[in-house]
Amino acid sequence: MLEYERQHWQAGYMLLAGVDEAGRGPLAGPVVAGAVAVPRDCLENESRAALSGLTDSKKLTERRREAFFEVLQNHPEIMTGVGQASVEEIDDLNILRATHVAMARAVSALPVPPDHVLVDGRPVQGLPCSSTAIVGGDGVSLLIAAASVVAKVTRDRQMVELDRLYPEYGLAKHKGYGSQAHMQALFEHGPTPIHRRSFRPVREAAAIKRSA
Repeated sequence: MLEYERQHWQAGYMLLAGVDEAGRGPLAGPVVAGAVAVPRDCLENESRAALSGLTDSKKLTERRREAFFEVLQNHPEIMTGVGQASVEEIDDLNILRATHVAMARAVSALPVPPDHVLVDGRPVQGLPCSSTAIVGGDGVSLLIAAASVVAKVTRDRQMVELDRLYPEYGLAKHKGYGSQAHMQALFEHGPTPIHRRSFRPVREAAAIKRSA
């Protein structure tokens, strides 16, 4: 999981960071990005210790994600940053551009600016430093995997909080994705202020609610 990190250390980048997002596909809630920067010696050591087994957050159980999240947040040498783009920004910009905004904000939120960023997926515009995009990066880069955990756990916790405001939608269970239960609630009750009206199912539900 450190192949890409070692390649970039050899290229002369001292402090590397990884960045990833959570929440591009849901019908509700913000898109959240996480960024993680770790000094080389610490990353080498912790890859065999506290971060052993860390991989793409989607492949981890919720319990393991939470455990890794606590390590990343509390380790004295690991730096994390979080950025997000609101539902309004998603609707105004489109989800791709809003995701890039969230990623740039996450990198900018790191307490120490990194020399270079490893990005999951395609190239990202607007980052505050140089970057390398790696398709499937959250499965092959430890820094990107760490960022994916920060992004997902942060967003999942936000959706649990939003569930308390809109309990009829079941947000705590599906986290805003278009599950059958979410779609049924959406067409029954109509969209809320946290639903992405630029997404077709939400537009259709809004139109049906208006005509009812």
